[in-house]
Amino acid sequence: MADSANDLRNRLIEAALVHVAFDGWGPETFDAAVSDSGVAPAVARSMFPRGGVDLAAGFHKMGDAKMAAALTEADLSEMRFRDKVMHAVRLRLELCEDKEAVRRGTTLFALPHHAPQGTSLIWGTADAIWTALGDTSRDFNWYSKRATLSAVYGATVLFWLGDESEDHAATWDFLERRIENVMQFEKTKAGFQASPLGKMMAGPLSVLGRIQAPNQTAGMPGRWSK
Repeated sequence: MADSANDLRNRLIEAALVHVAFDGWGPETFDAAVSDSGVAPAVARSMFPRGGVDLAAGFHKMGDAKMAAALTEADLSEMRFRDKVMHAVRLRLELCEDKEAVRRGTTLFALPHHAPQGTSLIWGTADAIWTALGDTSRDFNWYSKRATLSAVYGATVLFWLGDESEDHAATWDFLERRIENVMQFEKTKAGFQASPLGKMMAGPLSVLGRIQAPNQTAGMPGRWSK
């Protein structure tokens, strides 16, 4: 039976990981991945038109898919919601067995001409987490939840990359503090909305209620192709 397109993509990404530590997500890694995987060069190029850059993006999305699958199978019913979010972010990092590949990808997507895609990938991770946790918001909250979690996730990744503590204990402490900051912000926001000034601003702010989440369409914010 012929391999599916997804199988071929995964095979190329896995083959690339052997070379990323030495050559980064560059053309040398792409060429080596094609050679090692046995995928026809034309097929590989059709799947990853920009070579190593698209391989790096594919590696990130593969991590999102693994995390989403693990969250779907896990029993989180006894957790507070904040703990579910923290568990999801931690799971996303723990499922990544190649920290150097993440480091190289972070460096790549920090470059000005790749930064927009790097931001999109982090947004995609936040979206994958919220979706796996059952988020049903379709209004402005859809965006605010993902924007907030994107900031938490991005900061946590950078801390994790430099963390040498046992079992990354310092990273999980850092993550807990960031989640606590978010919860404090939400409490402050709720307090403002209930205050006289908040009630006075309710009319002007009601325009946010007209904002709707995007349709389930590939290429839209927070969407990523499987």
